Amino acid sequence: MTASMANPLVAEVAGSLAIRARWRLPEIVFWLAALATIFLLPGRHLILTEIAILGLFTLSLDLILGYAGIISLGHAAFFGLGAYVAGLLALHAIVTEPVLALVVSGACAAVLGFATSFLVLRGSDLTRLMVTLGVALVLREVANRLDWLTGGADGLQGVVMRPVLGAFAFDIFGHVAYAYSLAVLFVAFVIARRIIYSPFGVSLRAIKGNPLRASAIGIHNSRRLVAIYTIAAGYAGIAGALLTQTTAFASLAVFDFERSADVLLILILGGIGYLYGGLIGAVVFKLMQDWLANLTPQYWQFWIGLVLVLIVLVGRERVGNWIRSARAAAGLLLSAKRL
Repeated sequence: MTASMANPLVAEVAGSLAIRARWRLPEIVFWLAALATIFLLPGRHLILTEIAILGLFTLSLDLILGYAGIISLGHAAFFGLGAYVAGLLALHAIVTEPVLALVVSGACAAVLGFATSFLVLRGSDLTRLMVTLGVALVLREVANRLDWLTGGADGLQGVVMRPVLGAFAFDIFGHVAYAYSLAVLFVAFVIARRIIYSPFGVSLRAIKGNPLRASAIGIHNSRRLVAIYTIAAGYAGIAGALLTQTTAFASLAVFDFERSADVLLILILGGIGYLYGGLIGAVVFKLMQDWLANLTPQYWQFWIGLVLVLIVLVGRERVGNWIRSARAAAGLLLSAKRL
């Protein structure tokens, strides 16, 4: 292909990506509604903080599963590492500013992601499942053995968080924690959105769709998969650090298999390969968990599992068709009443 032919093609692709990257009205409404909860739901800030952290954690998994096709059952490894790094930085007064500590924690998780990516990307999906799960289990056991550093089964005790940016002190009602977590989530989402709607993001979709064809047209599959895996690990580390900073506590539970399984379940509920799927799934899962735990404390997991089974059996596309049909019927009824 000559340069004269390539330039129009590049311009066309760049224009198409720019159009797809534009913010649409539903997205703006979504984030305005999230901002409004800071002022309209002050009594629910504690659970909303958990939702924001869970949404960020799920977003990190969606980056590798939804856009690169890398399945993981040990994503909690990066979440837990970020949580402990943030706790240790605060406990020993190494980095006292929460935002800077957040960046350092995410960077440490990204380093771990880069170091383990070469193992994860080898073999089939089953191999990746086993390797990711093994990394999480190893880190949990290391944290348990190094009780002089991590507190072992008792967790990190005596963690005191400094005010955010030196001005906003964490309060017992979670107002600052929620605003802080929501701001971090929004910034991380904007960056992830920019990545997905870039040529790099397009190449990831090509690799997920057909790795052999992507390699044949000149895409370096391994480099891109290592890059997105490292970025996703950093995101998970930031989510874990947020949990420690907002609760002033870190325990071995951050490495548990259930945490990795929950985030995968949330992604299935919200939708894979759709950035808002993780956020919507986090809202649905956490509110459903809170409601069912109050309704039937012993069996709330059964009902969440039942919902998941129904979604799988019915199919997301069929549910979407039902919703569109209901909207169309409602529109016809409204128009008939006007006539």
